[in-house]
Amino acid sequence: MMEKGFRGMNMARKIARLLALLAITAAASSPLVAAEIRDVRIAASETGTRVVLELSGPVKHNAFVLDDPARVVLDVAKSSLRADLPVADALVTALRAGKLPHNGTRLVFEVKGPVTIQTSTLAATRDSAERLVLDINAPGAAKLAKTVSVTPAAPVAIRPAHAPTESGRDIIVAVDAGHGGVDPGASGRRGTREKDVVLEIARALAARINQEPGMKAVLTRDGDYFISLRERNLRAQKARADLFVSIHADSIANPDVSGSSVYVLSERGATNEQARVLAERENAADLLGGIELDDKDPVLRGVLIDLSQTASISASLVAADNVLKSLDRIGEVRKPRVQQAGFVVLKSPAIPSMLVETAFISNREDERKLSQPAHRGKLANAIFSGIELYFQGNAPDGTRLAAARRNAGAGPQVELR
Repeated sequence: MMEKGFRGMNMARKIARLLALLAITAAASSPLVAAEIRDVRIAASETGTRVVLELSGPVKHNAFVLDDPARVVLDVAKSSLRADLPVADALVTALRAGKLPHNGTRLVFEVKGPVTIQTSTLAATRDSAERLVLDINAPGAAKLAKTVSVTPAAPVAIRPAHAPTESGRDIIVAVDAGHGGVDPGASGRRGTREKDVVLEIARALAARINQEPGMKAVLTRDGDYFISLRERNLRAQKARADLFVSIHADSIANPDVSGSSVYVLSERGATNEQARVLAERENAADLLGGIELDDKDPVLRGVLIDLSQTASISASLVAADNVLKSLDRIGEVRKPRVQQAGFVVLKSPAIPSMLVETAFISNREDERKLSQPAHRGKLANAIFSGIELYFQGNAPDGTRLAAARRNAGAGPQVELR
């Protein structure tokens, strides 16, 4: 009897273990196990609209276009929506969500006219969640952006400016307004967004540069849309810019910290811990827009990982030092010397480049000033004064300013450090 009892207990344990294993297997494959859609970001791009979904894990998806009326449908299998839907933009007139059979989510985008679509997925990293990217493009938008004519006297989007053999040309300054579109940058306590204020400063700086004979400004972006860090750099190169200036507004946990800072690229590490953290935060901007930082495109890799940047960094230090001193004359500067860190947006072997943190948007007083057009104008004028002083001593050969200095019998150019 006792032996039969033991056998019965062993059999019961085996059955219990088997049932537990089956339960675990069923749970893993059950349609009830779903990835969460934790955030939905939507913003205009140069060719239409970009939508970025942040997910708790990988998903299967399907996207297609419907007519009468024009709609884009995005089906995300085994998912649940845990985020508020954003407002529509210029191309997307309305956005709604619904449930699919077997625990899925359907997003429907009502659009203006015919569109083309493209989707991509990006795996989660240490600093970012799983992402699903949907690009809704208006046919011909990319071509139109390249061929549209503009008034030369006004700030304009980046476009080729001169041929390398031209003489008597204008000095070209690429002015880059940080962040934009799905990447708002930092925000102040009053709700002031970095992407908005730096665009206004960039426009004011470009307008001031265009008023100077022999100088011309081009903007990497002239509206609220997302551009990757590498694309900003490439646009400056396509314009054959002589200087690249990226405009930002810093943020830090300590709300008492205020003032301006100027940074240039470093190949050997950051000047200090704050510079390192800032560079990591700015470089992560691409992740918000659904862009992977470690793509293997050989052209981009050749541009961005070129190690022959010593001369460019030396020139950048001189130009940045002039801008920092000019900013110091109109207000507080956070650091008395130019800082260095590994900013992706500054990686150009051919163009002296700097990143200007105009103020700390996390500081109440700095945020208040940034919201005032008059103060943004002062910042733009101060940055221009530093740029102008730099080119007075370092006008590139073939430019009108270099010819004027030679004709005037100007002294030798400032030696680059």
